[in-house]
Amino acid sequence: MKKALRITAWILGFVVLLLGGTAAWINYAPAPKYDPPAIPDLKVEVTPERVAQGAKLASTQCVMCHLGEDGKLSGKYMEDVTPEFGKIASMNITQHPERGIGKWTDGELYAFLRTGLRKDGSFNVFMPSYPNMADEDVYAIIAWLHSDEPRLAPSERLKNPNKLTLLSKGLIQFVIRPSAMPKQAIPLPDTTNPVAWGRYLADGAYDCYACHSASFTTLNALEPEKSVGFYGGGNKMLNLEGETILSKNITPDKATGIGNWTEEQFVTALKTLRRPDGSVLRYPMMPYGMLTEGERKAIYAYLRTVPPIQNEVLVEGRK
Repeated sequence: MKKALRITAWILGFVVLLLGGTAAWINYAPAPKYDPPAIPDLKVEVTPERVAQGAKLASTQCVMCHLGEDGKLSGKYMEDVTPEFGKIASMNITQHPERGIGKWTDGELYAFLRTGLRKDGSFNVFMPSYPNMADEDVYAIIAWLHSDEPRLAPSERLKNPNKLTLLSKGLIQFVIRPSAMPKQAIPLPDTTNPVAWGRYLADGAYDCYACHSASFTTLNALEPEKSVGFYGGGNKMLNLEGETILSKNITPDKATGIGNWTEEQFVTALKTLRRPDGSVLRYPMMPYGMLTEGERKAIYAYLRTVPPIQNEVLVEGRK
């Protein structure tokens, strides 16, 4: 009996040491470096049309995360990141040549937006990548970054340091990986096909699935539909008061999703944040007033085709 207890104690001690050693390694190990991405020889023509489209995409994909205290896109700690990940800071994306992206080539910007990799192979883990965005929309964002948008004017502000938890460091080491560069050109969607158009907008351009799936830790950027809890909600974020907000189930499940919402009700909610019962959605959900009526209807048409998930999510004390 005593021998068995000693053996058990030795095993438990070994497991504790192994776990402790692994945790210490995760905590102090440097972030992985990857092979530098293939930088395309690219020069994007800056046109008013591209700048306008880039501004439209950036209004949700860039501005929300990068708008700093100086009123420029100089970076900040992101308010909606929950404490288990630590404090995550966005980078300075103004046209400052050293502290921003003023010296980046169009090819470097393209590769970064696609993969999350800088030209030296360092990986911006918490920056969304856009492997499914149409080439033309990527070019539009690059054109906008070169525009005379006042918030992109050079800012001297240095990036805030990330304050990562052990969970975040573990995700960096073992889970989150760069997206691959597309192997072929990605065209804009067929806007005469509402479902295809809506799928592109929701999954490829505006990343709706990222917030409305189960967790940021189990997303699949290359194949969004393989993300755990795809559009079933429950992902944890913070509102501006620091309270935990769970994203809503927007699958067509009639009991727990939006299966009973009409097209008009969905379009209204997306534009004004007004639910069918008259209550208002709160941050981090933002109004998508910049979308056209056709785009909002296309997203609704696509979401009607997503497999329903029965997942009752309590939002602000409500179902």
